[in-house]
Amino acid sequence: MRSIRAAAVGAVTMSLALAATACGGGSSSGGSDDSPKTLTYWASNQGASIAVDKKVLKAELDKFEQQTGIKVKLEVVPWSDLLNRILTATTSGQGPDVLNIGNTWSASLQATGALLPWDGKNLDKIGGKDRFVDSALGSTGADGQDPAAVPLYSMAYALYYNKEIFAAAGIDQPPATWDELVADGEKIKAKGKSVLGAEGANVSENIHHVFVFAKQHGADFFTADGKPDFTADNVVAAVKQYVDLMAKDKVIPTGDAEYAQNQSVSDFAKGRQAMLLWQSAAANLKSQGMSEDSYGIAPVPVRSGTPGTGTQINSMVAGINIAVFKNTHNLDGATEFVKFMTSDEEQKILNTAYSSIPPVKNAQADPAFNAPANAVLKDTLAKSAAALPQVASESQFETAVGTAVKELFADAAAGRAVTTGSVRAKLEKAQQQMPAK
Repeated sequence: MRSIRAAAVGAVTMSLALAATACGGGSSSGGSDDSPKTLTYWASNQGASIAVDKKVLKAELDKFEQQTGIKVKLEVVPWSDLLNRILTATTSGQGPDVLNIGNTWSASLQATGALLPWDGKNLDKIGGKDRFVDSALGSTGADGQDPAAVPLYSMAYALYYNKEIFAAAGIDQPPATWDELVADGEKIKAKGKSVLGAEGANVSENIHHVFVFAKQHGADFFTADGKPDFTADNVVAAVKQYVDLMAKDKVIPTGDAEYAQNQSVSDFAKGRQAMLLWQSAAANLKSQGMSEDSYGIAPVPVRSGTPGTGTQINSMVAGINIAVFKNTHNLDGATEFVKFMTSDEEQKILNTAYSSIPPVKNAQADPAFNAPANAVLKDTLAKSAAALPQVASESQFETAVGTAVKELFADAAAGRAVTTGSVRAKLEKAQQQMPAK
């Protein structure tokens, strides 16, 4: 998911209840073409503000209307509201025709039964499955089921570093491993600068990072059959390593334990810290006045060696999918709109506007996406990113474990010891909050 998506608290209490009880109330009547001239579209807030999104999207929606005669009623929904709005719509049946979803929610929303399955017939209507990058398709729903949504924007995490701060500290290249990052941190702190930013109170950001650390420890948060497995030794070690960047290694400032609204991005943009772990941050940094020449972009560190397959995963597959409610009153128009939004031309326009990577192969190959910044993101998505667990309880997992990490950061900031035992206890509590299979 996009950086601004990471500022949202993933699935709150209402989401937990609805995700557990929703049974496809929004799909009971099936789709129709009763209203062929209009569509309602819920777009996620991708840009620096909702106003920016409306400006970006209006020109494209006007183009769609000119081509098809279908008027699109746009609502840009903040990430803090989007999941609850969607889940409410799945139970009430009162939702949009087309909507954006965070790709990590795909399996959870698929389980409600409210979204149109993108089977072979439906995918053929938009040009076929083979148009899309494999890594993006991996975050569209549970294994063995037809996708619940179609990839729209792809993103990956990278390490952004301030060139001037690095030079002043005598560091000539970005760290490739966590040990190197911690060692570089000592040189950076000696120059009076903060080392690495984090959003310690942001549930979704916490999940993204501890998921990557777990992969680097050869672990996952779920068993092969989809059961929660939050207290395995290597999961505990992974979560502790991430929180220890503040608690033990002192490279994340204790004040970041309270960050939840992109404050770490602002700190980096303003030159207060040397490094930032973020999804496709170029547009965000530019909007805050940071020149592209003043920072470099490198892969997120791994435990040893370089990023790659297996335990060398260094990003979750971030991104946005586009979905259709099964009970839409303009099924043909909704399908046509998805085809339009995922067309090669629109993919180039939209992903350029949001500094994301097209999940459509032809668009991704366009020279416009070959800049050095994009090269790191594209390489990560192709070689060393993994999809978050595509299980029905994924949204509850984000909330339960993300909150546990938030509490551990709060302990670290307050000077309370973060031990293997305390990490295990938080994760055990989180596992108890998961719905029964």
